[in-house]
Amino acid sequence: MVMSFRVSELQVLLGFAGRNKSGRKHELLAKALHLLKSSCAPSVQMKIKELYRRRFPRKTLGPSDLPLLSLPPGTSPVGSPGPLAPIPPSLLTPGTLLSPKREVDMHPPLPQPVHPDVTMKALPFYEVYGELIRPTTLASTSSQRFEEAHFTFALTPQQVQQILTSREVLPGAKCDYTIQVQLRFCLCETSCPQEDYFPPNLFVKVNGKLCPLPGYLPPTKNGAEPKRPSRPINITSLARLSATVPNTIVVNWSSEFGRNYSLSVYLVRQLTAGTLLQKLRAKGIRNPDHSRALIKEKLTADPDSEVATTSLRVSLMCPLGKMRLTVPCRALTCAHLQSFDAALYLQMNEKKPTWTCPVCDKKAPYESLIIDGLFMEILNSCSDCDEIQFMEDGSWCPMKPKKEASEACSIAQSKREVHRKIRRGLKLLT
Repeated sequence: MVMSFRVSELQVLLGFAGRNKSGRKHELLAKALHLLKSSCAPSVQMKIKELYRRRFPRKTLGPSDLPLLSLPPGTSPVGSPGPLAPIPPSLLTPGTLLSPKREVDMHPPLPQPVHPDVTMKALPFYEVYGELIRPTTLASTSSQRFEEAHFTFALTPQQVQQILTSREVLPGAKCDYTIQVQLRFCLCETSCPQEDYFPPNLFVKVNGKLCPLPGYLPPTKNGAEPKRPSRPINITSLARLSATVPNTIVVNWSSEFGRNYSLSVYLVRQLTAGTLLQKLRAKGIRNPDHSRALIKEKLTADPDSEVATTSLRVSLMCPLGKMRLTVPCRALTCAHLQSFDAALYLQMNEKKPTWTCPVCDKKAPYESLIIDGLFMEILNSCSDCDEIQFMEDGSWCPMKPKKEASEACSIAQSKREVHRKIRRGLKLLT
């Protein structure tokens, strides 16, 4: 039975027995056979029967099949043919294990790879500590509309200790772990790192308990089907935090023609907006000359243009919070000079990760953010204005607030009116 298993079944068996399940197929097979020869518990025997039934559902196993697992090599049970006895024709039915070659001929492997080279996109707010289940294809195994797949993973004693010691109790909030078991789904694509993407009609059970998924978003237009926001799922509260008992995941979803999905499980540490801000500061502040060069480029006269731009006005207020900038930043992919506040931007993405620039609406991922050195200089040297003006040579000057400018204008106007009246009075006297 074990000799007929594929990589996925061998990994499930070894994971169930608490053994290392990494390696190529021949290595996994050697580990599984060693498990049988060294000590085979009844629970492991039952797991082998269960996996074999799934592999060959048309073959019915009787009670006489189980003792074959514990027999020494080269022996046979009473009443059964010996190792060299001919196989009766009645046993030559589909699903019967004959030899590796014959078995492969009768059951060709599925076209979908079990472990394709799928890589998940890194999430800024999570630091990966370990890979519990590699990205595994949710392959369609039948022509039915709804599919089901089973997965098993086990935690090491060190991983269990890491999770238990990361428990935090915040005032007025429920207990939570900063080190978590994270379940992720994505499209089965290998061209680039994949973002989270849920299969349709997804249901997940972890250790027999239904796993809560993100709620459906309201449809954007009439008649459109509601969609779940795809994001990683924290299953720590449903996991067995034990190094001796494995965890099981059952996934149900609707199959789609020409599209496959992938599942993976990771051990991660959740980060906060404050931690990401510290990491951004640790990267350093970008040299002010970069921004000066961008200013000169924008204000360089275009020979084809009839209107020449000689100055550029930029606000020192954050477009997100309408407050004065404290840590001015923008993405390397942005073409504008206007900055936004890094602390506010990270806090907003911690609640709802969109990673979109609030100025130009283009993607502004965390890894492309930079702190603008020129704006840091301006903010430190100019505390009484909310807007500045850049000149052609890269220099700048503060712009007076509108209120002050209007007050100065009205004062000048009143002075001119007084002078005019004085001149008129002098004329009358003369």
